[in-house]
Amino acid sequence: MSRIVKAQLVKYSHLAHERGLTAAFGGNLSIRQGNLIFIKATGAIMDDMAREQVAVIDMNGKQLSAIRPSSEYRLHLAIYRERPDVKAIAHLHPPYSIIAATMLEMELPIITPEAELYLRRIPIVPFRPAGTKELAEAVAGVICQSDAVLMEKHGIVTVGKSLREAFYKAELVEESAKLWYLLRK
Repeated sequence: MSRIVKAQLVKYSHLAHERGLTAAFGGNLSIRQGNLIFIKATGAIMDDMAREQVAVIDMNGKQLSAIRPSSEYRLHLAIYRERPDVKAIAHLHPPYSIIAATMLEMELPIITPEAELYLRRIPIVPFRPAGTKELAEAVAGVICQSDAVLMEKHGIVTVGKSLREAFYKAELVEESAKLWYLLRK
């Protein structure tokens, strides 16, 4: 089973890079199976991610693999604790979403029927340093009311019952941010 989970993380990591949702070392994906979290390794690059670059931790943050988890593991754990229904998380750095989260204050406006249906609302969390407990707590505090969150100067977090669902919600957030940006001109 872990081979299948790792293969999914690799597939969607590559897709995230191909579709411009993240670059270089940015972003990370995770899948929860019971008490185990499979997450991108620290320093891994989404574009050339391999199964050997998937770390495994438990819900307490204890490292169970020889691979160190992403520095954003606290963010993933906080969300999984807040939302037991969530089985996968996409944290990405898409450019229009970062611009929107830097220019707006409360929420990204919902423009399309698809965004209304699948996201309902897209709140913005004020800046907190990456990888910190403060960022994890801030995002977990609003993720209970939405499946997508923008983080000022940082990126996005989307959640789902599968990695496929979380990934496509991330695409929908970026589309929403791009439309908002183009409409404001």
